Amino acid sequence: MASAGGGALSILEYFGGEDGNRCGYCKSEAGNVSHGMWAHSLTVQDYQDLIDRGWRRSGKYVYKPLMSQTCCPQYTIRLSALNYQPNKSHKKVLKKMQKFLQDGEVCNSTSDGISVEPMDSQADSPVSCNTSFKREISEDELKPLCTEGEDPAAQHREKAMEKITDGETHKDHGDPIDTTTVKTTVYSMPKPGKGADTSKPPRRKAKDIRKERHLQKMLLQKGDQTSQPSAVTPTAAKPKAGGSKSIEEFIDVPDRENVAHRLEVKLVRSCPPSSQFKATFQESYQVYKRYQTTIHQDPPDKPTVSQFTRFLCDSPLEGQYKPSQLLCPESYSWVPIEKCLPLLESSKYSRFNGNPKEGDKDYLTELSRVRVLHKRTVMPYSIYKKRRKGPSDETVVKQYATLVGQTCAERMLLYRS
Repeated sequence: MASAGGGALSILEYFGGEDGNRCGYCKSEAGNVSHGMWAHSLTVQDYQDLIDRGWRRSGKYVYKPLMSQTCCPQYTIRLSALNYQPNKSHKKVLKKMQKFLQDGEVCNSTSDGISVEPMDSQADSPVSCNTSFKREISEDELKPLCTEGEDPAAQHREKAMEKITDGETHKDHGDPIDTTTVKTTVYSMPKPGKGADTSKPPRRKAKDIRKERHLQKMLLQKGDQTSQPSAVTPTAAKPKAGGSKSIEEFIDVPDRENVAHRLEVKLVRSCPPSSQFKATFQESYQVYKRYQTTIHQDPPDKPTVSQFTRFLCDSPLEGQYKPSQLLCPESYSWVPIEKCLPLLESSKYSRFNGNPKEGDKDYLTELSRVRVLHKRTVMPYSIYKKRRKGPSDETVVKQYATLVGQTCAERMLLYRS
């Protein structure tokens, strides 16, 4: 993929594609309907604009499914990285990574090298009791409701004591009749609380205590005799406005000078390969191979170098995180995924934009301004149309420009032989 600067231009060869093809999802022989084009070169900005109109790619083949006709609609999803909200599972992974970087500790896995999180407690859910009570109640034991002025609790305690006494009397006389001893626990009314004990210090979070102990340990190792360990108090990271921590706060370590490991993230150009990419290619490949064999349980011979290269250069990465948005297939506007899921439950194809009057803001307005690359010469479609010999291809060019939008149609080069 070409960079956006340096006068780079996108050159695409449009193929169309009204005929259905075999679907890789549902295995339908002719249910996959999409339009495609071959990207001889593609700038970052043009690729982003195509994504925002529902285009996707596999290698250098760029295609756009016809969402209302294809058997398995493929909706474009995006994540707002700056507003990323990690869930409980993500936070656990970040905390484990932070502990590994700081202390070098590796959490022991519980099954096949993958840690299994315990299930959430069900203490708050209703519990069904299957206790059966078979003792028959005689007519003599049936008493009317207590009269006014009598204490129901006192009567209940007296009845319980009588039953316990009767049961013991039967046992003493060797009575063969099987009797049931009923014991009643009498609960006293709770006394009003006095509140928190002001004479004791307020309770602290275990996380803050661990940080303080770690800093004390670091100071002792440095031999800093002037500092008092008891006076060390870690500086709490400022939470985000919503109360939750940011990603930086999760991966930050209290003592950056004394860490067991360091994590450095670099953006390295892979296509065309830079010098850094070539120098670290084998190391990166080994990490990729280990990931595929450990996490995805691939055979050791499956993660090849060519597959790794395609993974880097050609394959987009996908994930399900929050906050995420889906692209409306008609208005090309982004809609929160929470509003889209109920619509997709009733129909596999749906318009997400709730305003029926809002359409494509970048629809084709001037076909004559579409840029064409013909015989190594860049020209607008209006001039190409006059120079072209043979049958008119206006229908194909118009279809291409409608799918990519007016902006991309004027900026990218449509190759015509």
